[in-house]
Amino acid sequence: MTDLEEAFRAHRRELHVHCYRMLASYDEAEDAVQEAYLRAWRGRAGFDGTNPRAWLYAIATNVCIDAARRRARDRKEVSWLSPYPDAVLDGAGPDTLAEARETIELAFLAALQVLPPRQRAALLAREVLGLPAAETAALLDTSVAAANSALQRARATMRDHLPSHREDWAAREPNPAEKELLERFIDAHERCDAVAALSVAAQDIRVTMPPAPMCFDGHDALVPLLERAFGPDRHGDWRLLPTAVNRMPAAAAFLRRPGDSVFRGFKLDVLRVEGDRIAEITTFGWSWFTRCGLPEVLDVPG
Repeated sequence: MTDLEEAFRAHRRELHVHCYRMLASYDEAEDAVQEAYLRAWRGRAGFDGTNPRAWLYAIATNVCIDAARRRARDRKEVSWLSPYPDAVLDGAGPDTLAEARETIELAFLAALQVLPPRQRAALLAREVLGLPAAETAALLDTSVAAANSALQRARATMRDHLPSHREDWAAREPNPAEKELLERFIDAHERCDAVAALSVAAQDIRVTMPPAPMCFDGHDALVPLLERAFGPDRHGDWRLLPTAVNRMPAAAAFLRRPGDSVFRGFKLDVLRVEGDRIAEITTFGWSWFTRCGLPEVLDVPG
């Protein structure tokens, strides 16, 4: 194995997390890491061997900048947003783990996508990777003044787009209150109790379902969803398993349709909590269950 292959193998997982932050898509991050390796291999003759991690980060960052520029998508809604299972984050190593807890939650990622790609890269280089101004400028192949200017503009934009309660960008692991809310969320769903489900939701709750453009704001918008899921015309019975993605509490929902003998994977609800209420639910498809270490089918008696 060459030195380059060894370095890439050692840093691959943290590079994937970095590319995920840049692109907010798990699969696009995977593609970016592969492209970064190919670029590194093709340019290996120009590498002096002194700092392979920094060299790989620079290449991966520029791959992501190129990918982000190719997107012709509406920045108002991050339709390409996808989750990052905690089970995978846990394998990223202790340094990346510490970083991930600070800047991996979905609200932070969605806000990042509003930034132009180079501002996004400058912010991540300084605030997440902890690079000094000179190294950030080198990573972006620009001057220190230009890199600092990009950072300041990025910080101002992030403040405007992060949830209002966020005075910093530190995402916590789910605390006991969040875990209790998750338990109540699960219980309400399994009992098909719309009143109980509303009781754990903030009045201005927001529900999104990427990649679908649908967005539901507030209790009034949530009521019809709960009626379809829990009412007499519902499509079956629910069982939910607790899990975690992006260092946020989440629930994997399984549906047993009439006439079926098992509960089949249906959706993944990721909860953002403010105080003692659920402020936001981001719903993804059941295809993420395997990556989260979850079964696709539950055989539950009764």
